[in-house]
Amino acid sequence: MAAQSFWTFLGVVTILGTLMVPVECNEEVKLISDLFKGYNKNIRPVNHPEEKVEVQIKLTLTNLISLNEKEETLTTNVWIEIQWSDYRLVWNSSEYFGIEVIRVPYNTVWLPDIVLENNIDGKFDVAYYANVLIDSSGWMYWLPPAIYRSTCAIEITYFPFDYQNCTLVFRSHTYSANEVDLILALNPGNGETIEWVDIDPEAFTENGEWAIVHRPARKLINPRYSPDDVEYQEIFFNLIIQRKPLFYIINIILPCALISSLVVLAYFLPAQAGGQKLTLSISVLLAQTVFLFLIAQKVPETSLSVPLIGKYLIFVMCVTTLIATNQIVVLNISLRSPTTHTMSQTIKNVFLDIIPRLLHMAPLVDEGKGEAEVNGVRERRRSSFGLMQRAEEYVLKQPRSEMMFDKQREKHGLARSIVDGIDISSTANLYKSLAKAAPEIKECVEACNFIAEGTRQQNDIGSEMESWVLIGKMIDKVCFWLALVLFTFGTVAIFLKGVFNRVPEFPFPDQSKRCPQLKSLQQSQNLIKSHCTSCCL
Repeated sequence: MAAQSFWTFLGVVTILGTLMVPVECNEEVKLISDLFKGYNKNIRPVNHPEEKVEVQIKLTLTNLISLNEKEETLTTNVWIEIQWSDYRLVWNSSEYFGIEVIRVPYNTVWLPDIVLENNIDGKFDVAYYANVLIDSSGWMYWLPPAIYRSTCAIEITYFPFDYQNCTLVFRSHTYSANEVDLILALNPGNGETIEWVDIDPEAFTENGEWAIVHRPARKLINPRYSPDDVEYQEIFFNLIIQRKPLFYIINIILPCALISSLVVLAYFLPAQAGGQKLTLSISVLLAQTVFLFLIAQKVPETSLSVPLIGKYLIFVMCVTTLIATNQIVVLNISLRSPTTHTMSQTIKNVFLDIIPRLLHMAPLVDEGKGEAEVNGVRERRRSSFGLMQRAEEYVLKQPRSEMMFDKQREKHGLARSIVDGIDISSTANLYKSLAKAAPEIKECVEACNFIAEGTRQQNDIGSEMESWVLIGKMIDKVCFWLALVLFTFGTVAIFLKGVFNRVPEFPFPDQSKRCPQLKSLQQSQNLIKSHCTSCCL
């Protein structure tokens, strides 16, 4: 008996379930069947041909994927919101079980055929054809997602301190302005026009290289076309983005500046070390060429402008080339000798007296004349010949035996001898007196004169060569300060242009209205994390 009652109850439940399912399913089926009876999706939803269909467009950005400067391509992930009214799809919700909204496939209703005009890959359609939402008042709402690759003209003048203005242009692909009127979407809260690209901070993923500064939207009328042309009206969504230059500062600008500064330190090497100086300069020049190749692979191949970092690399390469040329000149000056070049007194005064004073250094020549004549002998500074001559005269005037014993000559029978008649007032008179007093030592005197003359010439040549080396050192010092000032001020002047290249306060000159500012994405992410943490706890 119990088993029979159970099977009876099971059969009743099955019958009721079978009856209820068709009732629930047939509610929307009946509505859709009645709405689309005689509906033609190829006909515009207007009563008269001269009427226009008003289509509202809104763009919601979820991710700024990338901006390829080389290909001048912007890749974005967006939701494009399209709304319009179709009087043929109006129903009374009270007659259809209170149904207010239905969802139908996109290919069953009329669509305004909105496409991205400035796409670069030939894909005009969206990524996923979502269902269309239909309200009981006939209001149509379509929100398909899309990943667009659009063209974006890159301005590289201030790269990497630049900002770009990228545009997404939408228009109807088949309907003219006399058939479809494209407008920006209206805010359902206050009815104001949404004149910006919408961004949801919780859904938006921040880009690591670009920061969105302005995101205006506006409708443009092209006066070159008539309202019968599809190009007459277009909806522009602009993304004015500022580059975050930290990556390029750390990886390109700073290493390049440090490597380029090494060439200035080449002036601390000796003036005669020309080979080592040139090796350092050429090595720095090769490193700068590598950085220039890296920049060339990043920016577009255009001759309209030169990027800021490219100008800096060209500047430091020119400075390096000038320094290498200067080092060759200094090496040529430092290796000069009296046999190849004659040093004028003017050059000597300028480089060894005037320039050291300007650099707050001690002059490298005497306060008086650089040369003086003593008894017919030209005596030079930094020459040891004068010292040797005075020592020789002193020794000849006072022999060691007489310095120790005043009466030594008398003991040896040399008192009042030939030596008493010798004039020892100077070395030249000494040589003459010795030649007269003792003809047998004349040859010895001549040999001594020859040796003295050779020593004097060697000292003169050494002093002249030393002066050329000192001139080379002074040129190095002057060029060091000039190169340091040129490198420092050139670097600061070039990059200051990029630092002051800021995005304008308003996106367009004729606009004084700002789009709503987003909260900091980091703050939004912190709020989401704290909310998730509290939920987990």
